[in-house]
Amino acid sequence: MGLLEMSIHQYISSIIGAGIITAFAAVLVTDITHAEVPKFAGNADIGTVNIPGSVIYKKNTISITGSGENIWADKDAFHFLYNSHEGDVQLATDINWIGKGKNPHRKAGLMIREGLTSNDAYVDAVIHGDGLISIQYRTAKGQNTLEVRSPIKAPARIILERTSNQFTLYVSDKSGVLHTAATISVNLGNKVFSGLVVCSHDSTVKETAVFSNVKYTLTGNCEEKERIVESTLETYDTETGIRTVIRKVQEHFEAPNWSRDGKYFLFNSKGKIYKLPVLGGKPEEIKTGFASTCNNDHGISSDGKQLVISNHGKDGKSYIYVLPIAGGEPRQVTLNGPSYWHGWSPDGKTLTYCAERDGEFDVYTIPVTGGEEKRLTNSPSLDDGPEYSPDGKFIYFNSIRTGQMKIWRMLSDGSEQTQITPNDQFGDWFAHPSPDNQNLVFVSYDKSVEGHPANKDIVVRMMPINGGEVKTIISLFGGQGTMNVHSWSPDSKKFAFVSYRLVAPKKTTNRNNK
Repeated sequence: MGLLEMSIHQYISSIIGAGIITAFAAVLVTDITHAEVPKFAGNADIGTVNIPGSVIYKKNTISITGSGENIWADKDAFHFLYNSHEGDVQLATDINWIGKGKNPHRKAGLMIREGLTSNDAYVDAVIHGDGLISIQYRTAKGQNTLEVRSPIKAPARIILERTSNQFTLYVSDKSGVLHTAATISVNLGNKVFSGLVVCSHDSTVKETAVFSNVKYTLTGNCEEKERIVESTLETYDTETGIRTVIRKVQEHFEAPNWSRDGKYFLFNSKGKIYKLPVLGGKPEEIKTGFASTCNNDHGISSDGKQLVISNHGKDGKSYIYVLPIAGGEPRQVTLNGPSYWHGWSPDGKTLTYCAERDGEFDVYTIPVTGGEEKRLTNSPSLDDGPEYSPDGKFIYFNSIRTGQMKIWRMLSDGSEQTQITPNDQFGDWFAHPSPDNQNLVFVSYDKSVEGHPANKDIVVRMMPINGGEVKTIISLFGGQGTMNVHSWSPDSKKFAFVSYRLVAPKKTTNRNNK
């Protein structure tokens, strides 16, 4: 576990404890049956347990009785029904408690653990006696437990999935749709113990939970070098905190734009630009002529009629081009490279972008028709990701001029450059103001991370456009490609982003919610 994962996890734990609801994503339930329950190889009391636990198998259910003080802090005490295995695994179950219980924090659920001692690292998905559902995890032996809470409460079906060092909790709603409560990273090693757990949260009593519709699937043992990227295009609802899965495939794509009419997304993959209906479906390639090496800096004009792309020329440098939104032959705008587009003025007349000139990366503007570029920043450090405010008054950008990457704002002529995100444990990138000019959303890495690399544990944060509390609204695995360009819906209620996982190769799937 590196510094990035530790500090991100600790921060998430603190904000969840303060009552902030974590985002979640939806996927359809397709595999719930009433088959006989799987058999487990062993069961044991873990930690100091005063009242021994027990297990009763029936055809369709498993009843587990357990005692123990807690599954929390730096050590645990509970009853564990488990198998020992190597590699990836998926566990799923419905859970019902017997009786009201003495402690509202009694816990029953699914666990994947590095060992059978009380202070081992682990990840679990548990339902509490009061209905709370959360993913709990200890990142290393003897460390304190961290937690991410689901906004959905019991009764609900839960699924815990391990893909290498990544762990995902899915929780069903009343309609039977599964929602992703969180994906977190913990290094448990290849060999683990996984199964079902019960803890009474009071060492003087025992509690019983009934597990039904139990699914236990070993999903492969894959070398890290053989794993491939799984990309998921999602939307986040700022009013409900719901993350909705639009497209999930075992291939790499990046940087969604949301169309101005709200009907489709654009994203880039393997140098090309694709169009995807907002409800999902089959992507359609946008024909961009000779421009076949497009990167993730692309966008749509305010009137929805034109597409801007950043494409690599024969010299390997990125240049900015404009073409009709339906596709066509690109027209070159910037004569100098590298130039990476990031913003289009509301009146449609000006583009703003990051460019390297004489070894320095700064923010520039240029007429959309081409011509002379204007340099807006001039600091001996990276200035990147410029984007206009909806009224055209400001340009937001990220700068590391103070030694830490932060979001800054300036007037559209380059004057009055001011830092607007606080100095904390994060480095902030790619600020996107909502169309109603109320909120600013951006990607944040641990401040120890240099640049904006891919495949990192990151968070998405949001703050009021005129200043105020900065809130973490999504925790995910991603970074480069997650949200490089403007991706808000026209009504400002949602935005799109891409999350990633490293998974064992298998037949590509495409899940769509309609």
